[in-house]
Amino acid sequence: MGTVGTGTDESAGERPQLINVAYRLLGSVTEAEDAVQDAYARWYGLPRSRREEILSPGAWLTTVTGRICLDLLGSARARRERYVGAWLPEPLPDRTEWDHAGGADATRPADPADQIVLDESVAMAFLVVLESMTPAERVAFVLHDVFRYPFAEIAHVLGRTPAACKQLAASARRRVSVAHAPVTATGQADVVRQVKEAWETKDIAALVGLLDPAAVMTADGGGLVGAVLRPVEGGARIAQYMVAIADKAPGLELLERSVNGVPGLVAQRAGVVMTVASFHVSDGRVTRIWAVRNPEKLRPWARMGQAYP
Repeated sequence: MGTVGTGTDESAGERPQLINVAYRLLGSVTEAEDAVQDAYARWYGLPRSRREEILSPGAWLTTVTGRICLDLLGSARARRERYVGAWLPEPLPDRTEWDHAGGADATRPADPADQIVLDESVAMAFLVVLESMTPAERVAFVLHDVFRYPFAEIAHVLGRTPAACKQLAASARRRVSVAHAPVTATGQADVVRQVKEAWETKDIAALVGLLDPAAVMTADGGGLVGAVLRPVEGGARIAQYMVAIADKAPGLELLERSVNGVPGLVAQRAGVVMTVASFHVSDGRVTRIWAVRNPEKLRPWARMGQAYP
């Protein structure tokens, strides 16, 4: 690195990559943004001469961001124990989808969520699997398998040997291979559209036909809004629950929208996004539904829903 000015420019350009890493590690846009801000605060807190010595500001910032996320993941268990009901990752909208519909204001300041690349590594099904990993497994797997960082660099984040990091990633990979069964976007969109239509018409029989008999629905209200505190298990029970929700919420509008890059549903009333639902589909049937209702997790959706005509 030649000059401080060059280093500053280069470090600033790392922000989108760091946000992408931190979101996949934490499952939270808010926490990802805070982690990256903390990493930059530490970078600019270094003496000028020390910053000039660092050949790759990006690698330095990634290491620090990874360590911050590792600490947050380590304390997450205690925080989740205090959480009311089930905890789900924050869902991400596809801003271009809402822009196309005439909703989002293209002139508004960029939201950190807009910087996150919507690929299969942010699908809700994938993020939920990541939640089952130990913090070290998650860091090793995300950095290596998703972002292709070498184990030698990951070792600096985890404070372990490259060989140990490789073993952690392999252990995490086994969890993913068991739980992750990708479905084409077209196939999922067809099923989600049918769920939407059956939900709107309160057709319990049609919903039961679209849901796997062993399907599970998990809702996250965070104690701030009404939501079932325990997962609802069984296609028939889920169908009845969905129709009961529709009965209690007149005027609710369902929109087909991408959720974390995968076809999902958004429920809004009077232009306010109330629920964002993600689905996992296997063999033409819905096996999992994740419904995020916590308004603090729907901030990236708020302006989009209010602007939608």
